[in-house]
Amino acid sequence: MARIVLAALVALLLIVGPCHARPAPQQAAKEKAVADGITAIYNFGDSLSDTGNLLREGATGMLQYTTGPPYGSAIGGATGRCSDGYLMIDYLAKDLGLPLLSPYLDKGADFTHGVNFAVAGATALDAAALARRGVAVPHTNTSLAVQLQQFKDFMSANTRSPQEIREKLARSLVMVGEIGGNDYNYAFSENRPVAGGARNFYNFGRMATGVVEAMALVPDVVRSVTDAARELLDMGATRLEIPGNFPLGCVPSYMSAANETDPAAYDANGCLMSLNLFAQMHNVLLQQEIRELRRSYPSATIAYGDYFYAYVQMLRDAGKTGFDEGAVTKACCGAGGGAYNFDMERMCGAPGATVCARPDERISWDGVHLTQRAYRVMTDLLYHKGFASPAPVEFPRT
Repeated sequence: MARIVLAALVALLLIVGPCHARPAPQQAAKEKAVADGITAIYNFGDSLSDTGNLLREGATGMLQYTTGPPYGSAIGGATGRCSDGYLMIDYLAKDLGLPLLSPYLDKGADFTHGVNFAVAGATALDAAALARRGVAVPHTNTSLAVQLQQFKDFMSANTRSPQEIREKLARSLVMVGEIGGNDYNYAFSENRPVAGGARNFYNFGRMATGVVEAMALVPDVVRSVTDAARELLDMGATRLEIPGNFPLGCVPSYMSAANETDPAAYDANGCLMSLNLFAQMHNVLLQQEIRELRRSYPSATIAYGDYFYAYVQMLRDAGKTGFDEGAVTKACCGAGGGAYNFDMERMCGAPGATVCARPDERISWDGVHLTQRAYRVMTDLLYHKGFASPAPVEFPRT
C-alpha cells in the first residue's frame, strides 16, 4: 500500500506540469465548421488541454524545465502545450474544421471560433475550499470556478444579451475538463513522505493520510465539475462533454514511483490495478452525476468522454497502430532508463534528460503527458470510435 500511495503522490505532482514558449502555428480560419454545425469550442481544464494560459500567467516551481524545448519539438517549438506537439483539443478543432483554440490570456487572439480557458495546474475546487481541507495549491489559482467566471466575462463583453449567448452556445461544443486530478495531487503532496526511512511507520502513516484525504475529495471534485456544467447548460449550452480521468495505474510516472515487483499487482495490460481503481472511483461517481444532468436537461447532448477506456484501448492496440509495444509505459523524454525512463529529479528538459529517437512510436511523452501521436489516437477513439458517448459531434461517415 505504501508503494501505491507513493506512486500516486509522485505522478499526481506532475500531472499538469507547466510548459511554454511561443504561440502555436494556426490554421486559416474558416467561416463555419465542416462538421455538425459546430462553429466554436469553449474549453475548461488543466494541462491535458492548456494551449498557453499558464505560459502567460508565468510558470514557477520545480517544473521549470518543462517551459521550453524539447516540448513542442514536433510543431516547431514550445507553445504552452504539455507534449511534443498538439493535444486532443487541437485535433478535435482540426477535425471540426476550426482554427486551433487560442488561450484566453492571449489578448491579441481571434476568439471568433471559441476560447480555451484551461490552465496547467488548475483544480476543480478553488484554493479556499482546498485550504479548508489543509490542501495548498502551488501552481495556479485559476480553478474551474475562475475559468467559468472568465467565460461569463468573455460572453458578457462580446454579446448584447443573454439570448445572444444562448444562440452562440447553440452552435458550440463545450468541454468541461478533464479537471480534478490536481485536487487529488495536492492532497497527496501535503502528506508526502519525509526524506529517508520511506518504509517506516511515520511515513506510512503520512501516505495513508494522503490516500484518505484524496478519496474524501472525490465527491466534492465531481460536484464542482457537474455544477459548472449545470451553469453552462443554464446559459444555453446544448452540446457538452465531461471527460473522466486517465487510468493512473498505466502512467509511467506512477508506475516508476511504485516500483511494484509483485506480478499480481498488475492487470492484463500491465497497469497497476489499485491506482486504476482510484481513478475509476472518480469516473464512476462522475458518470452517475452526468446521468442526473441528462435527466434535468433532456434536450441537451451531454457526453461522457471515457479517457480511461480509450487509453486502455490504445494500449491494447499499440502494435497495430504503430507504437512500440515494448515501450508503452516508457517515457520518450526523461532519464533513468529501465521500463519507465522516468526520474523525478531529471524530468524532461532537465540536464541529463534525453529524447527518444522516434516519439511517434511512444505513447508517453514525459512520463505524465502523452505524445502528440498518442493524443491523435485518443482523439480518434473518442470522437470517431464511440468512446465519447453519446457522440457530442456527428462526423460524416467515411
